[in-house]
Amino acid sequence: MAALPADSMQASLLLPMGHLGPAFLAYANFDVYTQWNQSLVYATTAAYFATRLAGAPPVHRGNAEAAKPRAGAGGAEEACGARHTMSARPDGVIRGADARAAVKAVQQKLGLPADSIPDPAFLAALGKM
Repeated sequence: MAALPADSMQASLLLPMGHLGPAFLAYANFDVYTQWNQSLVYATTAAYFATRLAGAPPVHRGNAEAAKPRAGAGGAEEACGARHTMSARPDGVIRGADARAAVKAVQQKLGLPADSIPDPAFLAALGKM
């Protein structure tokens, strides 16, 4: 796969399955999807489908295990809530912008890849705190 040419366009890196999954660059026009439907899963899927229709090759599947809810996520949610403000009460499932921001903030403090996914390495590091 070739490197992208240098340009001055602003972009965000989306890692919907964490740092072990596929990566997408979202440019300013990605907002069109999220204005119509605020679900990041929907917007990413619709944008990916549009690029495939335009002839882009498929991306690798990534590590589906990283994106699955797992035992211990409730503890991670509570631990992150204690370290970072979350507006929702812990329910055992990491979701929503507040929860992702809290996980990311703790990952940064722990020196882990800050992808907002509470993977096994993150849960193990939380258990040692």
